[in-house]
Amino acid sequence: MATTGATADAPVRAVLAAFAAWQVIPFMDTLAKYLSDYLPIMQLVWARFFFHFVLVVPLVLARHGPRAFLVERPVLQVLRGGFLLAATLCFFTGIHYVPLADAVAVIFLSPLFVLVLAALILGERIGVVHVVAVVLGFLGVLVIHRPGFGDFHPASILVLGAALSFAGFIISTRALAGSAPPMVTLAYQSVLGIVIMSVAAPFVWVAPGAMHWLMMLGIGAAAATGHLLLIKAYEMGSASYLAPMGYTEMLAAVLLGYLVFGDFPDAWDWFGIALIITVSFVATAPWRTRS
Repeated sequence: MATTGATADAPVRAVLAAFAAWQVIPFMDTLAKYLSDYLPIMQLVWARFFFHFVLVVPLVLARHGPRAFLVERPVLQVLRGGFLLAATLCFFTGIHYVPLADAVAVIFLSPLFVLVLAALILGERIGVVHVVAVVLGFLGVLVIHRPGFGDFHPASILVLGAALSFAGFIISTRALAGSAPPMVTLAYQSVLGIVIMSVAAPFVWVAPGAMHWLMMLGIGAAAATGHLLLIKAYEMGSASYLAPMGYTEMLAAVLLGYLVFGDFPDAWDWFGIALIITVSFVATAPWRTRS
């Protein structure tokens, strides 16, 4: 049977959409890191979830209607958002002190944490290669952040906590697969963040200027755009096919870190980044037979 042009182009368009998503998301982190010198972290986290929700909900209503929010597993939907809230709090706080590229590299440990959590929670089998990969991944983190040396900052622990929380977010996403349209799940992931941060943020609120409001809107817009692009990518291509594209986030993270903050990874950082990316890819590669 002949392959139609649309079908043949789908893998290419999926890769392009995934690549675009991973280049957009670091803009959220860059804006958050920049604004953290002027506004409280909790206020920035509130902006991330509030503007994400405001931008996504109209799209859900237009595509699925209001009844789409009556999902099968609302508790797990909200819990999933709780993992994302924890990851965002940890990451936004961490990048206030840690170079952006270094922090993003640590987030690449999430696939390794997913392997461990999948074994503990979902009963999936984990092989020797997985265990070795987790150990080597932690070695990569130690190389980048060098505890016991002058470059180490305690906020690096928060970045590691963000990677672990994001792994919980991924595991809960797996558990929710097929229970609701992806766009609805995308909207739900902001609900808990809005509720909790709307209660907490007023206690530390600093009146933003007009430019700061625009930047806070940009945080939510970058988050929503990145996730929407990922949804489109995974509609056109398989998860295993697109998974390695996540590592291209480092391109934007390094570039933005250098242009905005003057941070550029040194030789040890590059070695740690390469180690984390390599072991994460090998451990989760779709072509490797799982034992």
